Amino acid sequence: MSYPGYPPAGGYLPGAPGGHPWGAPGYPPTNPPPIGLENIGNYANQFNPDYMANMASNMAGTFGGSNVPQGVYPPASGGGYPHVPPGGFGQPPQGQQPPYGMYPPVPGGNPPSGMPAYPGYPMPPAGQQPQPVPYPGQPPMPPPGQQPLPSYPPPGPAVNPSMPSYPGPTMPTVTPAAAENRGTVCDAPSFDPLRDAEVLRKAMKGFGTDEQAIIDCLGSRSNKQRQQIILSFKTAYGKDLIKDLKSELSGNFEKTILAMLKTPVMLDVHEIKEAIKGAGTDEACLIEILASRSNEHIREINRAYKTEYKKTLEEAIRSDTSGHFQRLLISLAQGNRDESSSVNMSLVQTDAQALYAAGENRLGTDESKFNAILCARSRAHLRAVFNEYQRMCNRDIEKSISREMSGDLEQGMLAVVKCLKNTSAFFAERLHKAMKGAGTKDRTLIRIMVSRSEVDLLNIRQEYKRMYGRSLYTDISGDTSGDYRKILLKLCGGND
Repeated sequence: MSYPGYPPAGGYLPGAPGGHPWGAPGYPPTNPPPIGLENIGNYANQFNPDYMANMASNMAGTFGGSNVPQGVYPPASGGGYPHVPPGGFGQPPQGQQPPYGMYPPVPGGNPPSGMPAYPGYPMPPAGQQPQPVPYPGQPPMPPPGQQPLPSYPPPGPAVNPSMPSYPGPTMPTVTPAAAENRGTVCDAPSFDPLRDAEVLRKAMKGFGTDEQAIIDCLGSRSNKQRQQIILSFKTAYGKDLIKDLKSELSGNFEKTILAMLKTPVMLDVHEIKEAIKGAGTDEACLIEILASRSNEHIREINRAYKTEYKKTLEEAIRSDTSGHFQRLLISLAQGNRDESSSVNMSLVQTDAQALYAAGENRLGTDESKFNAILCARSRAHLRAVFNEYQRMCNRDIEKSISREMSGDLEQGMLAVVKCLKNTSAFFAERLHKAMKGAGTKDRTLIRIMVSRSEVDLLNIRQEYKRMYGRSLYTDISGDTSGDYRKILLKLCGGND
């Protein structure tokens, strides 16, 4: 290893003047005196001041610049400095490792044979450590004393340690989709919650209610901003915004506005409670929520449900459902689905074969195997499993489920598969069924329009148009009326 500026461009230090390796002739003395306090003065007088000055000058010329004292080097023939030795000044002694790869040689020095010429480099300011400079073509070198950083990202795809390795040369992976807001509602610019609270207060004050002002205000604010409006309303007027709106509004318009003022988690908690209570159970609502939400969202639902209703979500499910459908709901309610993006093709084939063996390839159906795979594996993995199942059996997994199961379990399993395959298409179908026929399932329509307005309603609109040949906006307009229609169209965000 060599260091910046060393060896010097002019060669190594010359011999001391006087022809003696230790200084002027006669030094050191033949019989040096003992070193003691009584001899310090005599000992100090034995130093050669002229030699010390020469040594300082030589060191300044070597490390601090080109201040080489006159007469140190013997004059070359013809005058001037000596000729440049072969290979240039700054070359290491014979047998020493060339300096490329860590610090480059001094500017003007020559690289090893066959290497390109070194560019000049600036010296660091006084008092600073020189930084490593790599040889051209090499990766950047770390500072002295530090280990080089590993390359990032590491070569090859990440492997899920809980799954067996793929037997092929590399394990196929699914690249996660870039985080993108595909909702129709987003944060309003120049948002002022106090000003919005005043607008809502004026809309409800006096005789009559200005519903359009409420639609324009709340329909253009994100859920986070609506929560700030609720707080600002109580701060400014000492009244509860939700209670005031309940007293002023009615019907499905009121239900939609109140749904918009709940947080996403509390909206789901309320919808699950409504789906369970009473004589019948809205199984489709339970599956819709539990199959489409993230793990963290489902865990938040569990915590909020326990706080709000003094019983766990699992207890509520057990009290109102039974059989394999109950097991399916409880599995989904754990919020413990694998959320990795890796796809292990060896495990994909194993799961596809297991589903075939549990259904089409046996007398009867092993519902537990379907439950274990559909509720635990990642979305990316299950999409690959469904494709492999189609290739292996020449039958879509949905058709197999319909052939092997019935009742609530069949509808629950189908909903899980559809939601995993294409979440936007799943919600588009749910919206279409809510508006199809004589009556409208307003609770389903309101829940989906409100809950997906900040998530993927733009994608749902596209799937709706592709699947049914007309826009979601058009169907909402034809199936609803009044202020209820206006707020739903506001959330829809436009026609396609």
